[in-house]
Amino acid sequence: MSFFITIVTIVCVIGISIGQMLFKKAAMAIPSATTWQHWVFNGWLLTALALYGATTLLWIWVLRHAPLHLAYPFMGLAFLIVPCLGWIFLREPISTPTLVGGALILVGITIAARAS
Repeated sequence: MSFFITIVTIVCVIGISIGQMLFKKAAMAIPSATTWQHWVFNGWLLTALALYGATTLLWIWVLRHAPLHLAYPFMGLAFLIVPCLGWIFLREPISTPTLVGGALILVGITIAARAS
């Protein structure tokens, strides 16, 4: 993959990861006794859906220009980015196994990216 396509792919992964954080914030903002208005007028949810939509369109562009076997492993980065964002912004605990698994994903992505 070219440097530019690699950067756009990473932007997609970061967008998806931020979208997950926004979905979490949306879920936390919806009360237990919910009505449809809580969903429709939830700013966190609307922002997350807009970001996911834009990121999906960008991802389709990436898939048009890069082989799937090279682009898709980058999505594995979300398994490391999302817990880290949760730890930073939501003060959620992050465990050693999560970090070790994330490191293994990074190794796998590196191997897949260099294989071609």
